[in-house]
This record gives sequence, C-alpha cells and structure tokens, in this order.
Amino acid sequence: MKFDRNTVIGFVILAGLFFGYFYYTNKDQAEYRQKQARELAIKDSIARANAPKMDSAVAVRDSIHTDSVNRIAKEGQFHGAGTGTEQIVYVQNNVFKIAFTTKGARPKYVELNKFKNMDSGHVRLAASDFDNISYKVNTGTNNIAPTSDLYFSKIDSSRLPDGSQTISFTLAADSNSGSSIVHKYTIRPDEYMVDLDVEIKGANQLLTNGVMNLTWNYSAAQQESDLTFEKRNTQIGYVQDNEFDYHTIGRRTDKNFGSDPVKWIGVRQRFFNTFLIAKTNFSGGEMTWEVPADAKEKTVVRSTANLQLKLSVENKVNAGFSLFYGPADFHTLAQYDLKMGKLINLGQGMYSFVRPLNRWVIMPVWDFLKGFVGSYGLVIAFLTLFIRLLISPLTYKSYLSGAKMKVLRPEIAKLKEKFGGDQQAMSMEQMKLFREAGVNPLGGCIPALFQIPIFFALYSFFSANVDLRGANFLWAKDLAAYDDVIKFGNIPVISSMLGSHLSLFTITAVLTSLAISLYSMSMTPDQSNPVMKYMPYIFPVFLLFIFNTLPSALTWYYTVSNLVTLILQFIIQNYIIDHDKILAKMDENRKKPKTKSKWQERLEQMQDQQKKMKDMQQRGAKK
Repeated sequence: MKFDRNTVIGFVILAGLFFGYFYYTNKDQAEYRQKQARELAIKDSIARANAPKMDSAVAVRDSIHTDSVNRIAKEGQFHGAGTGTEQIVYVQNNVFKIAFTTKGARPKYVELNKFKNMDSGHVRLAASDFDNISYKVNTGTNNIAPTSDLYFSKIDSSRLPDGSQTISFTLAADSNSGSSIVHKYTIRPDEYMVDLDVEIKGANQLLTNGVMNLTWNYSAAQQESDLTFEKRNTQIGYVQDNEFDYHTIGRRTDKNFGSDPVKWIGVRQRFFNTFLIAKTNFSGGEMTWEVPADAKEKTVVRSTANLQLKLSVENKVNAGFSLFYGPADFHTLAQYDLKMGKLINLGQGMYSFVRPLNRWVIMPVWDFLKGFVGSYGLVIAFLTLFIRLLISPLTYKSYLSGAKMKVLRPEIAKLKEKFGGDQQAMSMEQMKLFREAGVNPLGGCIPALFQIPIFFALYSFFSANVDLRGANFLWAKDLAAYDDVIKFGNIPVISSMLGSHLSLFTITAVLTSLAISLYSMSMTPDQSNPVMKYMPYIFPVFLLFIFNTLPSALTWYYTVSNLVTLILQFIIQNYIIDHDKILAKMDENRKKPKTKSKWQERLEQMQDQQKKMKDMQQRGAKK
C-alpha cells in the first residue's frame, strides 16, 4: 500500500482545524442551552410555589376592576387613548409590505416580497406578539404609560414626488395641555430602510429631563429548515462609540453599553437583518437576549433593548430613527455607510483572516458570474474553477514534487532493504537522498495548507450568502441547507453521529476525496507506519460526519474541487511531466556541490546525537 506523506500531513492539519472549529461551536451552543433550560426550570418551580391560591371568579372580577382603574390613571392627559379598536394600515413598496398598527403607532409586521418562508408564503419579520417598539411618557402626576399601550387615532398619508410614501399617526392630549405625539414613517420605493420621525409637543412635561427611554423587543422567528444551524449563524451586532462589534447568541446573553454613544443595534438571523438606528446616537443603555430551548417555539432568539436618547428640554422636540427589515445582503447594507455590512459573516472571530479573501476576491467573482449564469449550482462550479486556476502554480509544484518522489521510489526501496528496522538511520539517509536530488519533501503540503483558508472563507460565504437561499440544483432543493434526499428518521445511534439524513453531496465529496487519496498513494513510496498508512482512508470518513449538516453549496464545491484535482493529477502526471527529464535533472543535481543551511546542519547534528544515544543504549542492554 502506498501513500503521499505530505498530503497526509495536510489532511491531518485540515481535519484538526475542522474538528476544532465545529467542536468549539457546538460545545458553546450545547452548554448555553443546558444552562438556559436549568434556569427556566428553576424559575417555573419558584413561580408555581409562590402562586397565590384564590377563587378564580373573584380573581377575574378584581383583575378587570384593577385594570380599568390603572388604565384610566395611565391615560392621564391622553384621556381615552388607552382603549379603542386597533386599526391596521398597509404600506407597500417594491421590496416589502409593512402593516402598521394604530396601537402604539408602530410596525406590526413586515412582509418581504422577494423571499419565501417554509410554508411558501412570504417571509415575515417582527410579526410576533413579543415584537414591539415604544417609549414611556409622563401622562400625568406620577402616571407613566408606554406608547405601545396608547391608540393613535389620527392617520395621515401622502406620496412624495420621488415615489416615497409617508404615513403619520397622531396622538393628541386634552385640549387643556396641548400636548401631542406624532410618529411619521417614510417608505422609499426600492429600500428596506424605513425612516421614523417622532415629533413631541409638550416634551418638557411628557419626557423626564428630555430623555426618551426607548424599548425595542424583537423576536426572530425560524425561517430556515435547520433551526440549529440558523441559531449558530445568528448574531447581535451594534456600533458603540463608533466601533462595530457583535456577539453570537449562544455565547452570551447581554450587552451593557453604559453611557457610551450607540449608533445602531441589530439582529442578524443568518439571512435576514433587523436594525434600529438613531440618527443622533443613543446615549447608552443595554441589550439582553435569550435563545428558547424548546424547538417547538420555532424562535431563534428574543431580544430586548432598553436605550436612552437625550433630547433638549423644550416644549417641542424631534427624534429621528431608521428601521431596517430586510435580507442579510452585504451590498444592500454597505450602501448606507453605517458599518452594518460588517455583521454579514464573511469571516469573523478566529476566522476573520479570511474576510479580505471573501470581500475582495470571492465576492467580486461571485457577483460577476451570477450576472450571466442562471444556475447558482453552475456559478459555484465556475467559482471553483477560478479558485483552482488561482492556485494552479502551487498545484503544479505539488504534482512536480510528487513526480520526483515517484522517481525516487526504487532508491528509497533500496534504503529500506539496507537499514531494515533502523528508522532513524533510514530517515537520515532518506533526507540526504532528497537533498542530493533537489526534492522538497514538504512540497505536497503547500497546496493542502493553502486550501484551508479558502475552505473557511467559502464556509463563511456560503453560510451567509442570501443568494443561495431556496436555490435548487440537481437533487438539492436549497443550496443554503443540506440536501436530505436519504432520510432514515430518528435512529438513536445513527442520529447522534449523522442526524436524521444522509446528504448525497456529502457522499460525492467523500467518494472523490477517497479517490484522491488512493491515486496519491499509488504515486508515492510505500509506508510502513500503520497509522500513516491508513490515514488517507480515515480522513474521508471524517468528512462524512463533518459535512453531512453543512450547506449543499459547500459540499458541492468540495465535490467539484476534488474532481478538478483528479483530472489535473492524471493529465499533469501522464502528459505534462516528463519523468525521464526529472531523473536526468536529479542526476545533475547530485553531481553539483551541496551547501548545507544552518538548519540542515543542526538537524543532522541532532540526528547523529540521537543515533549515538540509541547505539549506547543497545550496547548497554547487551551487557
């Protein structure tokens, strides 16, 4: 049996990085879910133990009376605004439809025209009862009410010359006070960004010290088939003190901004973003979030932000905000020049070194190819060919190194016969042979190592690229998710390793990887080390468990890349590389005087010392 030692070294490093990355990510998610489940169980237990026991009819009657008294007190100068009939007003442009509610004068939900949900309807954002945006106002002496509890009775709408639409909701106080609150929304024809202008009359009474205490509740509903993978790719982002930062939802649960200025906060839910932006920075606050442990809730994350906005202490003040409800598309976000595009995962955390590769190489080529290729599966194939062309000089050197190693096989076999089981002496003579022949034994590792950042760049790119969402190719219905053509349900032993399915693109990636290993071993010297001998077989098996839950786009890319490798290896080894010329060149190199580098000298000295120590140990054992 034969193997390529250099390729194996690259495989081992690549496998280690794969397992390290996925183990670290999954461990964080699992620990967080377990902690949250324990906390919820404790809270429920305490709540049940402390629940008062009383007659249900009396409790209902008292509750209605108390609510009525509290509502009237909260209304204060906005008498009657605490009750009413909720009206829904729809505004639509070319990219979404927004349903506004008169209760709180806020968006009730946003429906994206160009994106389908799992039930073939349109994707809806901010559509749960939890979702809300409001701020508290002083309605009277010692009375405070959130705007989300008040009905804005007056509605005005207009269309501007540029095609933009405006809709205003007005809440007027009693005629004695003259106070009023107006929420004016501006929706442009082709933008996901909505402007919100808040005009408050009587602000010196309605707001305490001119500070607006705003609360934003947002619930990210499940939009993709794989909830676990969606949670893993969901993040909280913000710009604090003019610096962008983010947190993956499974690794922490809160962020305190202190008194630092905050430009915006947002939630990236793999393919969809929601942002709250202050035109003049928030003056501080905090944000908390929780990840529901129960998958039946179909909720990725629920977040609550409590933010302060300092306004002037005057009778009439204005506050400006923007709300973004749309796809997690880098180009769409980058046009606003607010650093929102940084929340798109083109390489983050320990893998941020691949972001420039995605930003300046992968993305421009992708955008160019999709401009004239209709199928995203074919775009991935052409992108793969481009990447292989880019690294072709390194690939050729690798194959040339493999050809030289093949030429040396007869001489290496003679060394094995000469030194038998003396591995140390064999290693020294083999290194000497490589040096004389001008062969770099690590030459085959370079392409394998160089493909590591490419793989992680594409892992980030394909996981965050909204173009792939819902794109079908061959048997895959969605290139942004794994293909689950082979389903075997919840079988405990199998599910713990593979899940409830087997991806066909994963199988093609594994089989082509195995073919590369077999071909490489046929071209290189024999290996006596049993661990290294079977490693080329083990690595493709690793890929089966690693790749099975990854997006089809990534496993399809890996399959195409492997097929290109096999074709190139065959053509270069059989039609381009001349083995007779290589042998003649190696003979010439042997005749030339050799100069040793300091590193080679130190290595030989160390090997000589080890050989001497081994010989002394053997002589001592004989005595």
